[in-house]
Amino acid sequence: MAIRLNEDEAVVQQVQEGLKARDGYCPCVLQKSEDTKCMCREFREQIADPEFEGYCHCMLYYKEKD
Repeated sequence: MAIRLNEDEAVVQQVQEGLKARDGYCPCVLQKSEDTKCMCREFREQIADPEFEGYCHCMLYYKEKD
């Protein structure tokens, strides 16, 4: 399994700025909880699935299948 940043540097910069402004919580979700702390629960569950390939909700990370 490989996890990498989005190739689009503008997306990465925008999401990272949002994370910084929200103390590491997802800038795409209003609620602050352990589930929305980056790397969010949703993406952790997705990357646990060996068949999943794709971006996290915010488009910051991409999981490649082996």
